[in-house]
Amino acid sequence: MDRLQAMRVFERVVDEGGFAAAARSLDMSAPVVTRLVADLESQLGTRLLQRSTRRVSLTEAGQSYLDRVRHILQDVDEADAAAGSHATELAGVLRLHAQPLLASFLLAPLISEFRQRHPRIHFDIEADFVGSASIENFDITLMVTDERFDGDVVARKVVESEMILIASPRYLARCGTPQTPAELSGHDLLRLRPRPGDRPRMVRMWQPEAPEEVMEIQPRPAFTSNHVDTLLQAVLSEAGIGSMAVDLVAPYLARGDLVRVLQPWVTGRAVVYAALPSRKFMPRRTRVFLDYLVEETRKQQAEVATLLGCPQGKL
Repeated sequence: MDRLQAMRVFERVVDEGGFAAAARSLDMSAPVVTRLVADLESQLGTRLLQRSTRRVSLTEAGQSYLDRVRHILQDVDEADAAAGSHATELAGVLRLHAQPLLASFLLAPLISEFRQRHPRIHFDIEADFVGSASIENFDITLMVTDERFDGDVVARKVVESEMILIASPRYLARCGTPQTPAELSGHDLLRLRPRPGDRPRMVRMWQPEAPEEVMEIQPRPAFTSNHVDTLLQAVLSEAGIGSMAVDLVAPYLARGDLVRVLQPWVTGRAVVYAALPSRKFMPRRTRVFLDYLVEETRKQQAEVATLLGCPQGKL
């Protein structure tokens, strides 16, 4: 027996003054209404209603039970309404998880404008390496991977960016500018450290205009780190040549703090995905922010392509 349904039927029988009238108002058959009340009485071990051919009336136990039932059903309805409002109302806390680089360079610059549009949404951002916490614990988890990603998660692509080689002008003035990929072996390269269990990967390079022409090299890196921002700061400090997403280094290229090396060669594509705990029951605030994130990020990417006059990564 569905106890809540039986309670609602019992309440309606009392309010309508009879089983037939309650059945009509609930769009149920009279026998079903009668059975549900009888099952409820059987479960409770007491009679709730006195039946007659003309009307029903409450017993003493029924009157006491009805008072409590009304409070219970009201609390249930209010709880359902509160839960439903979180799915439809643009308010509440939005919990985000992102690698520190994405939290700093992607999320943080977008928060102010979004909150001007939706001031009742508040953010709780966990800046940590993805994998240290469960996706189910956050509304959105941002992660970076390559274009071959096929993880078993519910995810939406946010943006895709080409990876390019960059260096500081002073490093190139001191060590020379490579003219071919093969000449990278004579330079100090800065690379992401392989994850535990991974073998050091070859640097795979191609030109967007001729993607079938692929070159693979395996230079020995002079500097490795598991933190992209650390590598970026090292490149800015003349430590060597690094491979970065063009969207990330665009401001430095525009100011002349960094120079692109071996244009138009690229070393891959970085793809940012928004992983979600579930596609069902997504709060409206999550959906609205995700749409905003995708729209603003791709708008910024178009501006970067125009500013630098370089090919825009596939979206």
